[in-house]
Amino acid sequence: MDTPSLQFLGAAGTVTGSKHLVRTRSGDFLIDSGLFQGFKELRDRNRQPPRFQPEKLGAVVLTHAHIDHSGYLPLLAKRGFSGPVFCTPATADLLGVLLRDAAHLQEEEASHANLYGWSRHKPALPLYTTAHAEQALKLLVPRPYGERFDVLTGTTCTYRRAGHILGSATVELRIGTEPETTLVGSGDLGRWGRPILRDPEPVPHADVLLIESTYGDRVHAPDAAQALARVIDRVVANQGVLVVPAFAVGRTQELIWTLRQLEDAGRIPSLPVYIDSPMAINVTDIYCRYPEDHDLDMKLLMDEKRCPLCCKQYHLARTATESKALNGRGGPLVIISASGMATGGRVLHHLKERLPDEKTTVLLPGYQTPGTRGRALQDGVRSVRIHGENVPVRARIETVDGLSAHADRNEIFRWLQAFKTPPRKTYVIHGEPHAAEALAGGIRADLRWNVEVARDGGTVSLTA
Repeated sequence: MDTPSLQFLGAAGTVTGSKHLVRTRSGDFLIDSGLFQGFKELRDRNRQPPRFQPEKLGAVVLTHAHIDHSGYLPLLAKRGFSGPVFCTPATADLLGVLLRDAAHLQEEEASHANLYGWSRHKPALPLYTTAHAEQALKLLVPRPYGERFDVLTGTTCTYRRAGHILGSATVELRIGTEPETTLVGSGDLGRWGRPILRDPEPVPHADVLLIESTYGDRVHAPDAAQALARVIDRVVANQGVLVVPAFAVGRTQELIWTLRQLEDAGRIPSLPVYIDSPMAINVTDIYCRYPEDHDLDMKLLMDEKRCPLCCKQYHLARTATESKALNGRGGPLVIISASGMATGGRVLHHLKERLPDEKTTVLLPGYQTPGTRGRALQDGVRSVRIHGENVPVRARIETVDGLSAHADRNEIFRWLQAFKTPPRKTYVIHGEPHAAEALAGGIRADLRWNVEVARDGGTVSLTA
């Protein structure tokens, strides 16, 4: 490889499966290693052989721990990859929870499919096992924010805070020497002025920029707390149950924070809130272990020795028995359970139990990928298939968009405008086609930058 290049192997034309292959004179490495989620044709790509040789890959540079950016790591290890996986220290801690949980879910779903016969694969096999997750975790090499480190010979990386979830980072990669090319990846950008985490940090320069576009075509609602209060008031009036499929990392913590602020302000009554996700419980503990990532409000509450990530009536369902016991409870109460797009985990059992009940409200706190149950519910389906059964949907479905941890269109532009000079080339990634095209058009019109939407499978040069 005489000149460095970049190939888009995921998160191009979709928001999942983030994988960007960088080829250099001294070797190849990946920016992110995520699983595809959503439509079956996307999920099937997880099982296909990759377009590179994992055993010859030199390294992986992770932006953050969400499964659509990290969940392919056990498959890489399974297929022969043994190089370093660079990430921030908080990301390393989160991956210890997320990758083990992802492997457990893979094994559990395969076991259930074989037991009840609802898979067309005979036998159904997991993508990877807990042993593969453990193999991948041994490859993690934590690196702090703000310090350059070597990825491969001739390539260095600097992490900066992205503000999306704990440990999330933008990446500044300096490749080669004559000439040097600076490749910057936004990862998933967070938001300004949000609770818990510090704001996204600016990056001064990029020759080539990868910018995410999950919300590239829209602006978040101005007051998510007010919308959440309205949902809670309706649940109380109906004496119903609020079921929230929420990502264990980021979304659950901000949701709990917002509920507590509403309680303290007297805007909602204090309700029993059940966190039915061992992973979310463990992740919340990790959030409290990284004060250097906390914003001022979070720091002040930690200094007051008050747990800032719990509600007044806060209950943890750690075991399967405790989870099943919630089925018999009447409202009003709140159940927060993973996963965020209702693709697996304990929340499926609650949805199966509660969706046929008109007193149930299901709250979708953010973006739902097409092809997921969450998106189907958001689109108003009359029934959803769970564990091989068609479950009627009589529950009320609500979306509170402002709870998303993704930057919206205006916030993406705020980050872009911090560059001291325009990048030579900008590629829009990690968005559905309409969102990516809308953001690219806005960048072209408003900033006058050279920009295009990344093409799935496409390869581009990183030099002029």
